[in-house]
Amino acid sequence: MDVYLNGRMVPQDEAVIGVMDAGFQHAVGLFETLAVRNGRAFRAPAHVQRLVGSAKELGMGQAVDGQRLLEAIATTVAHNAVTEARLRLTVTPGAVSMLAHGRQQQHDDAQQPQQQQQATILAAASPPTVYDPRYFQEGITATVAAQAANPFDPTSGHKTLAYWPRLLRLRQAAGLGAGEVIHLTITNHLAGGAVSNLFLIRNGVLLTPPARGEEESGALPSPVLPGITRQAVLEVAEARGIRTERRTMAIDDLLDADEVFLTNASWHLLPVTKIEKKPIADGRVGPITTALREALLELIEQETAGDAPDGANPRD
Repeated sequence: MDVYLNGRMVPQDEAVIGVMDAGFQHAVGLFETLAVRNGRAFRAPAHVQRLVGSAKELGMGQAVDGQRLLEAIATTVAHNAVTEARLRLTVTPGAVSMLAHGRQQQHDDAQQPQQQQQATILAAASPPTVYDPRYFQEGITATVAAQAANPFDPTSGHKTLAYWPRLLRLRQAAGLGAGEVIHLTITNHLAGGAVSNLFLIRNGVLLTPPARGEEESGALPSPVLPGITRQAVLEVAEARGIRTERRTMAIDDLLDADEVFLTNASWHLLPVTKIEKKPIADGRVGPITTALREALLELIEQETAGDAPDGANPRD
């Protein structure tokens, strides 16, 4: 497939990014993974809004134009004529010194157009990941990470390019026969998976740890990513009369849960039936998890099958 790189569609093996790019040099950058269905990216505006918000909060704001990112997504999907895909959007400040970039942000607005031109924007579509159907029928095993998520890390709760620690822990979990690793915070409260958001069901209530921006007054910052799929699951649950809570929880809440599942843009909703050697309830995928997965897939189908009212996903 061709990829979108700084305003042009180019063959993937011919796409070139400079060696001085801040993403390559220092892992300075952000990314989003989107699910494409029916030739449309699911909730592209929400993904872009999250990336732009992270860019501003982390000091990359002047380099990011949300409308340009939406165009990159739509162009990549339309140009490659993909109906179903996994699309990754990557944004870096480009070949700039981050110290100089920080000083430039203190100048007047006359500097902004130049900074916007320096940004690197890459959108690449690939075939969707195919998971064994048994994962969804029987659930997976998850491990508990030895390392804690740090709420004092300013990059926590953002999708930065510095993903190596997460992928390393995920690979370690795979070596133990697990499909994901659950992180606790430094206060021993539940955070989420290495590449996913965490949900528990107890007594019919759908629970998830508070994400960045959802903290109670006076609480520590949350290191949890405000997932786009996570939000969609909360919406379909509430639409079906299931009570939902964003709640600070401990490991015992996880081990004693009636049902557990994980969400992201790739597997959508993935049941967890065992935490290391401890089965969740009777060790089977629960009825609420099954119903929510079906409802989520229906929502994705509905939102991508019709005309996109916001114009974010135009077709040829």
